[in-house]
Amino acid sequence: MHLQSSIQTLLLSLTFTSGSLSDATDSILDARQPQDTTIVVTRTASPPSASLAPEFRSGEKFKSAILNSTNTFREQHNASAVEYNSTLAKFASSYLSSLSDCEFEHSGGPYGENLAIGCSDTVSGCVELWGNERDMYDFGNPGFDKSTGHFTQLVWKNTTDVGCGRKWCGREKRWYLVCEYWPRGNIIGQFDNQVMAQTGLAPGRASAVIGLEIVVVFWMVTLLLG
Repeated sequence: MHLQSSIQTLLLSLTFTSGSLSDATDSILDARQPQDTTIVVTRTASPPSASLAPEFRSGEKFKSAILNSTNTFREQHNASAVEYNSTLAKFASSYLSSLSDCEFEHSGGPYGENLAIGCSDTVSGCVELWGNERDMYDFGNPGFDKSTGHFTQLVWKNTTDVGCGRKWCGREKRWYLVCEYWPRGNIIGQFDNQVMAQTGLAPGRASAVIGLEIVVVFWMVTLLLG
């Protein structure tokens, strides 16, 4: 796939057979066998990407950014916070290392998987790109759609663990982000009880509204006392 100055994000959707995390871990070496898949590609104009982006370069900042941004969206959609899982992170990193030329394609592994390349010079910016697909999701008619598949995996209620890897693609001068989720989401027939409507305003928007209300009240009191 030709990579230019565009965001390229890709999500794998497939029917999942239940099992434990340890069961799936045992099959990591065989995880790239062909599977029943639906592949979705999204392209958007991309900002410049920096090779020294701290959220990508620092291990602790990378992990914190993944958890904070992921759990912010999950909280807003009544899903429990996920934990960072080293098995998932190692799988994502191993897959990226196996790519000789930053090929933009799915691993075919046993987990839910979100991919992004060139999305931002911050990890949280990439996760926000996935999460903001909720603006296009039809909560009144729940189900999989190619334009919202990253979002639905991100906030899938049954998902408890996340682990991610990243790779700097020197030729394209873009960061490549892979996140794995367990248990995987986007299971056909379960969207109505796994993807919940937003329970409230995002923290930033809520603060803005509260601030505006304070200004309005102060203005009204000033008029009455003046």
